Amino acid sequence: MGLVKTVQNIWKIEDLRKRILTTFFFVLIYRFGSFVVLPGVDPAQLATLKQQASGGLLGLLDMFSGGAFANASIFALGIMPYISASIVIQLLGIAIPYFQKLQREGESGRNKMNQYTRYLTVAILLMQGPAYLMGALNGIDHGGFWEFLLPSTIILAGGSMFVLWLGERITDKGIGNGISFIIMVGIIARLPHAMFGEFMSRFTDAAGGLVAFLLEILFLLLVICAAIMLVQGSRKIPVQYAKRVVGNKQYGGARQYIPLKVNAANVMPIIFAQAIMFIPITIANFTVKSGGGFWASLTDHTAVSYNVLFALLIIVFTYFYTAITINPVQMAEELKRNNGFIPGIKPGKKTADYIDDVMSRITLPGSLFLAAVAILPAFASSFGVSREFSQFFGGTSLLILVGVVLDTLQQIESHLLMRHYDGLLKSGRIKGRTGSIAAY
Repeated sequence: MGLVKTVQNIWKIEDLRKRILTTFFFVLIYRFGSFVVLPGVDPAQLATLKQQASGGLLGLLDMFSGGAFANASIFALGIMPYISASIVIQLLGIAIPYFQKLQREGESGRNKMNQYTRYLTVAILLMQGPAYLMGALNGIDHGGFWEFLLPSTIILAGGSMFVLWLGERITDKGIGNGISFIIMVGIIARLPHAMFGEFMSRFTDAAGGLVAFLLEILFLLLVICAAIMLVQGSRKIPVQYAKRVVGNKQYGGARQYIPLKVNAANVMPIIFAQAIMFIPITIANFTVKSGGGFWASLTDHTAVSYNVLFALLIIVFTYFYTAITINPVQMAEELKRNNGFIPGIKPGKKTADYIDDVMSRITLPGSLFLAAVAILPAFASSFGVSREFSQFFGGTSLLILVGVVLDTLQQIESHLLMRHYDGLLKSGRIKGRTGSIAAY
């Protein structure tokens, strides 16, 4: 009955109802486009491509695109080129003074950086488009090659930019974070097929039957719980606010807490690292004709070299993204301005150094835990889990799924509480993430 009442409360709020329906409409458009095949490609000849995209990094690309990659769809390149462009622009914001100036200019600076990000996205698409057509569609009859390459590259680039536009419309007029929501929809779309395939393989291959499948589901639930703990975990720093007397009234004097997240960067480091690990696919499509070679080894998500490099990138990007999202100096200044202080720590620089030291200490276990969850699919594959289903045992897909669901539920709960309705949970408020994929 509680769930029914919550749904009724959601439907009573006109603005929230419109946002949910709008989000559903845009998702339908995205899912429909995922099955629109490139002109000149015979859908009957895509069996080989679908087999290639059933696992490994190609499987991840197919998952993020909601199956559009294996369908040779107009949305085949998905939203990942935009994520890659965003990473480059954020790195430029640290290394180049011009972009540092733009970051300090507020809304106008962010608009310019978004514009540069879109230009760079188009450039990346124009490079990835031919790589996809030459690699993934190699051997598929599509008429004259050059007559097919140029228009198809333009169509793929236009399709990805349209997906980006859909994500921005979801952010503005729908519920949740649009870019994140688009990726989540692609992941969820692949889950039923992967789960059914794993269920059937356990019986047809005599590999443990129902017991083995149930153990896999149990382990998957445990990993999901660990991912939720990783997203929501925090360390609280006590803050004492001194009393202020204004006229005849006293203000302050209460003790509060600053919640510093164990994983302040949330899912962003794994997104950054995954976007970089997709680069070998592009290079391999141009240079590697058959297995072997350094770049080819980096396209296998079960290889030791791939997982070691992936984990190291995640740890590095965790520190990097935490450094650009958490500003200890600004936090110390705000505390001092609001007549607050950390007990035993002098205000000002000492407080900033203390917060920075705490963040450095709690970021290390957070980054290691994030890297461990990210490489779990490789261990799942080594224990006999199918390549497609193993992608859900951690990695980018699971963390994105958990983080986006928590963010979306938190937004819905905010609408309910703002209009004096009960929240989604009676035990307490839902804790979402402080950052998101579309924070660029």
